[in-house]
Amino acid sequence: MFSRRLTRAIAVGATAVAVGGGAYGILSATAGNGSATASTATTAKVIPFRRGQPSPAKVVGQIPKGWTAGSGTVVPGAAANKAKAAAVAAYPGGTVNRVVLLSNGDYNVHIIAVNWPHHVFVNKNFKVIGAE
Repeated sequence: MFSRRLTRAIAVGATAVAVGGGAYGILSATAGNGSATASTATTAKVIPFRRGQPSPAKVVGQIPKGWTAGSGTVVPGAAANKAKAAAVAAYPGGTVNRVVLLSNGDYNVHIIAVNWPHHVFVNKNFKVIGAE
């Protein structure tokens, strides 16, 4: 009886460690919390989302001329994935919910779950050029 309880306790403990380690690995891989250097030569860090705190009016690098929020066409596929990868590498820590192709050929990668940046701009060569 005692060995069965001990075995069960060890199994429960091992399961808890495995689940906790797996969750940590998933969060680390998807969220990221470090900083990266964008092609604008600035160290980029997202500002984590905090309920009730307004997003700062901060612009880094170059915003495509004539761009307005809501402009462009949502795009899927390989180009969108490359733009997303560039944006997330430069600004880790948020969740990309869409990639928009702008009329000049640049991409607007829209990031949610952060207070800043909401828009990361990537050129047609998939280099980050700016954020706001």
